[in-house]
Amino acid sequence: MQFDNTYARLPGHFHAKVKPAGSPNPRLLAWNEPLAEALGMGDLGSDPARLAQLFGGNELLPGSEPIALAYAGHQFGNFVPQLGDGRALLLGELVSKTDGRRYDVQLKGSGQTPYSRNGDGRSAIGPVIREYLLSEAMHRMGVPTTRALAAVATGEHVRRDGMLPGGVLTRIASSHVRVGTFEYFAVRQDIKALKALVDYAIARHSPEALEADSPPVAFFAAVVGKQAKLVSHWLDIGFIHGVMNTDNMAISGETIDYGPCAFMDEFDYQKVFSSIDRYGRYAYGQQPSIAQWNLARLAECLMRLGIDKEAFEAELEKFEGLFHQDYLGRMAAKLGLLSVESGDATLVNEWLQHLQDNALDYTLSFRQLANRIDDDTEPKFGDIELRWKARVRQQDESPTQLKVRMNAVNPLFIPRNHQVERAIDAAISGDLSIFNELRRVLQQPFTEQPGFAAYAEPPRPDERVYQTFCGT
Repeated sequence: MQFDNTYARLPGHFHAKVKPAGSPNPRLLAWNEPLAEALGMGDLGSDPARLAQLFGGNELLPGSEPIALAYAGHQFGNFVPQLGDGRALLLGELVSKTDGRRYDVQLKGSGQTPYSRNGDGRSAIGPVIREYLLSEAMHRMGVPTTRALAAVATGEHVRRDGMLPGGVLTRIASSHVRVGTFEYFAVRQDIKALKALVDYAIARHSPEALEADSPPVAFFAAVVGKQAKLVSHWLDIGFIHGVMNTDNMAISGETIDYGPCAFMDEFDYQKVFSSIDRYGRYAYGQQPSIAQWNLARLAECLMRLGIDKEAFEAELEKFEGLFHQDYLGRMAAKLGLLSVESGDATLVNEWLQHLQDNALDYTLSFRQLANRIDDDTEPKFGDIELRWKARVRQQDESPTQLKVRMNAVNPLFIPRNHQVERAIDAAISGDLSIFNELRRVLQQPFTEQPGFAAYAEPPRPDERVYQTFCGT
């Protein structure tokens, strides 16, 4: 394990040096050993007490240089000129032994920083467990995302609605540079710092842009493409981020900041779970347009480098086409289509409309549809099922082949809200059995797992979760 902390070598006003506050009685809740091995951290061993000290913030990893990052952001459309890591510390950067890529190692919930804005800088155990479960499930479903390395209970309580046990999450990311990071320097008209940030982002995330006539424009085009595919993948699996502020959009194209996020049960374009999204700005179906809106804010920052806005506008206008192309391809695959033909977009839309009109479970309906291909009894899904059968039967493959392909892209197990809440409630009481079982199930989201079918089921009426919370 060897740290090489490039962001810490940027000018001092990019970050603040802060040490983690530590934990009075840390206890390891989870350790992602395969991820640790891939990062070259296997030499830390597997002693829970030792790991709890390291990832509870009591001891620093050798070579780490903890810093809190400065950034600004548009929150629900309103600009806040200074935000920053209010409860997180970037310990440093490691180069993976597996893929050769550079990754940030960050503690989340590690105490106050200069950017805490009167907050305690801590996290309750609930958000730690939620982010651990959801980020790792997203990874297993192939969605670009930050990863969870460790979860630690601190042994102290934090005050939210009441007193709750505290926790620290160790997060792994390709970087923590956000759209809001660019906004931080742009609003201050600090062009020197803005250019340094652009150069850093290009070198780390888009080195191919250096060969372009205008590297900042080529960098922006790459970010547009990554975000189009990312949000397409969110919609594909029924994921709702919940708080798509510009400070929560990573230029790496990874899903970041799992606050009030959730997966849909029954399908609804306007579905909202986040308790702070009172007007549905970040509803499920609004996510593509919000991503493009956020990208426009990034373009405004990059324009300050003296580049004509038309170049950025041309790249921004490509977002919608890139998104729809990727989304239609994903949805066609979910319906078992080998290629996208004329009329398939209508088939997809009519299928989704049927799910919404009948309040059907989004995830399970695709799995159930796969089983209908060779069943000619009364259609379970009405006329749309008949049109789907007519379409897929044009393809040269057996029903078994179709089912295998559909089940390979349609998850059976997702981190359903009621199961995540069960895991959190039990963990607050000191019982990690549900958390650990759910972790294991979500490692194979596409595979039937005998004995664990209950984790695939939608909630009963008394189990429904109507709101999720960010935990700050």
